[in-house]
Amino acid sequence: MHGTTARAKALKLIFLFGVISLLGDAIYEGARSVNGQYLAILGANAVIIGFVAGAGEFLGYAIRIFSGYFSDKTKAYWFFTIFGYGLLFTVPLLALAGVWQLAALFIISERIGKALRNPAKDTILSHSTKQVGTGTGFAIVEVLDQIGAIIGPLIFSILFFLLGASGKAVSDYQIGYNLLWIPFILLMIVVIIAYFLVKNPQELETTRVETKEKEQFSKIFWLYTLFGFVTTFGFVNFALIGYHIKIHALLADADIPLLYAAAMGIDAVMAIIIGKTYDSLKKKRKNENAGLLTLLVLPLLTMFIPLFAFSMNYLFIIFSMILWGMVMGAHETIMKSAIADITPLKKRGTGYGVFSTIYGLSLFGGSIMVGFLYDYSIPVLIVISIAIEIIAIPFFYFMWKQSQREG
Repeated sequence: MHGTTARAKALKLIFLFGVISLLGDAIYEGARSVNGQYLAILGANAVIIGFVAGAGEFLGYAIRIFSGYFSDKTKAYWFFTIFGYGLLFTVPLLALAGVWQLAALFIISERIGKALRNPAKDTILSHSTKQVGTGTGFAIVEVLDQIGAIIGPLIFSILFFLLGASGKAVSDYQIGYNLLWIPFILLMIVVIIAYFLVKNPQELETTRVETKEKEQFSKIFWLYTLFGFVTTFGFVNFALIGYHIKIHALLADADIPLLYAAAMGIDAVMAIIIGKTYDSLKKKRKNENAGLLTLLVLPLLTMFIPLFAFSMNYLFIIFSMILWGMVMGAHETIMKSAIADITPLKKRGTGYGVFSTIYGLSLFGGSIMVGFLYDYSIPVLIVISIAIEIIAIPFFYFMWKQSQREG
């Protein structure tokens, strides 16, 4: 494909995936901003909420090792993408849940859909981002993604405000879930448009030459994955933060998704900054691995989140959400960009799947740990979470040194 034509198509596809991500986030991030509170109203405690959030995240990543592998084997990247997005219909179905067990099933099902689509979707995107810079390309999608992540929680905040300032009942939450049918229908239309625009996304990446030595994952990939596991283990899930705010009545119900929306806005700003920095470091140092230096912000910011998030001061909680949004921006932009740069082309879907599975195992274990420690002792929870992030720093050092040798 001619360079100019390929770049134009790549930019269109990146934009369309940005719109898809916007609509997808409006659906599932809107739900995630209230799922913790919804489960609490349905009778779930902190341990159950931690388990549901953790199990959903784990399956949402663990299954990717299979979906990534089979998407590479079959080259059916669009099939996995379209089918995975189709499973988002389980989110508005939460309106039908009258018990926490059924709600948990729908929440986990949505994560499974994400597991099926993401390695394939990120592989399609990675071909496009090679035309504009991996950090920049994924940052563009992440910014649009986070616009949706702001809109989703705002749907619930505005709804709750219109319904009145008193404590919200199950029926109030269910009205909000039903509203999410609208972005779901729009999303499926845009996915089909994107498919017909570029049926064979591999054609967009024509400059990378694969050699036999690069057919396997490198040492840097495994060190990168190990660092991701450790630093993510101490990252607190918003469902538990929402639960903490709810049970202590630190903010009104309508303010909790609003707080989440603000964090998503910070995520979007961080995505642009760190994505541009990632590409700039690669270009400045003439090293494809140089952008990995930006990952140091993850443990340095993550360690302070539980310290402020589980306080009884709403100003501290707001500050914690600023940090939380910054960490999310780095996770969603750089971690996806790096996989595209440190994995061989023919195994990229598998690379996304392997990394995501280990990442999900970390989220699962971390959520269970935080859930138990929250009920046991919040000070102990904070100390252990900080200790985990301190431990992650040496792992970053080993990864960085290896990246410079391989680069």
